[in-house]
Amino acid sequence: MAAPRLALSVFVLMLAVITLSEGLRGPGPKRCCFRFNETPLPKERVVGYIRTSQRCPNPAILLKTVTGNHLCVKPANTWVQDIIKALDAKPLPGESNNL
Repeated sequence: MAAPRLALSVFVLMLAVITLSEGLRGPGPKRCCFRFNETPLPKERVVGYIRTSQRCPNPAILLKTVTGNHLCVKPANTWVQDIIKALDAKPLPGESNNL
């Protein structure tokens, strides 16, 4: 009689641990990319970018255009890297370089 109770207790304990560990991971990523824009964009049309979460199945960059659209692009593309460098080089609003 003790063996079935022990087995049931171990099962319930394992189930509780699995449930808690999944809950601690938090919700999944908000945005992941599954289709990618392959057409290069002019740098002037892009105002910002966001890297997708590492928990997404595909590494990607979300480019924000002047019209407010977000496009998924592959970070390995050279034109994407050029846009990111250009955006990173721009001073932030309110930032001054005259020190």
